[in-house]
Amino acid sequence: MRAMVMREFGPPETAESVELPDPEPGPGEVVVRMRAAGVNYPDLLVVEGRYQHKPPLPFTPGKELAGEVLAIGWEVTNFVAGDRVMVQVEHGAFAERVVARQEQCLEIPDEMPFDDAASMGLVYQTAWFALRERARFQPGETVLVNGATGGVGLAAVQLVKALGGTALAGVTTPAKAQAAVDAGADHVIDLSVADLRDGLRAQVHAVTEGKGADICIDMLGGDPFDAAMRALAWCGRMVVVGFAAGRIPEIKANYLLVKNIEVSGLQWSDYRDRTPAVMAKAQAEIFRLYGEGRLKPAIMARLPLDRMAEALALIRDRKVIGKIVLEA
Repeated sequence: MRAMVMREFGPPETAESVELPDPEPGPGEVVVRMRAAGVNYPDLLVVEGRYQHKPPLPFTPGKELAGEVLAIGWEVTNFVAGDRVMVQVEHGAFAERVVARQEQCLEIPDEMPFDDAASMGLVYQTAWFALRERARFQPGETVLVNGATGGVGLAAVQLVKALGGTALAGVTTPAKAQAAVDAGADHVIDLSVADLRDGLRAQVHAVTEGKGADICIDMLGGDPFDAAMRALAWCGRMVVVGFAAGRIPEIKANYLLVKNIEVSGLQWSDYRDRTPAVMAKAQAEIFRLYGEGRLKPAIMARLPLDRMAEALALIRDRKVIGKIVLEA
């Protein structure tokens, strides 16, 4: 089989397309033929050696895929050969054949194309857990999404609307704002304004009658995080998802005290590994909303597997709106 391999941590351009032996399933494992694999910002961090979990070298990157079960190991009870599944793994998805534990696999609806399935795992589950588990979202609430044109951001905007909320799309590049509007955003918040500290709050207050946002889902960190803290409503909830802006912010605890603000973090892979049943519940709701036409992944490009480096470079250079999918 063909697989993309990193022999050392470094730029994605150093990846190699190599021929490897076909894998065999062990007890409780399945082998899946990859039809489509989602490319995500954490994949870039892993390749560069900047992710919190560093795989042993050499390794194949990739955290999610969709395809067909080819073989099952002893003790597998959930799947048979031919089943159509999505798979969530720590790494290894960017290969023609992938081994995964059966609890890392979920059957996908018959009507769902593989490229959609490969785009609706990590980013939609991250958005779901941020809203449902960490922020305890309720219908009617207003949610500010910082970094709204990335994969998680667009998924969060769609989920807020599908679940009955008001979505404020925080965008650092106004030229990309239309993607958030197309995803259902009620208002665009310009994060490129000169005086962001006061400018973000002024924009949020202007569209919430001075109340502020009930929730902020923040993928950026840095100055947008600091400014968003000041734009939260009384008893507002901030969920930390990432630091794409570069700086890991420090929280001024007096903000939390004065306005009863709550800040929590989200490490999605912990839910994948520690509570697979909860992950399956989240994905079932995501699939239901997809079937109802209320969710639809924004796939910017579909590239062959051996163009993985190009896909990750586009993410690195902030040229991606939505998702890129690799196909084999």
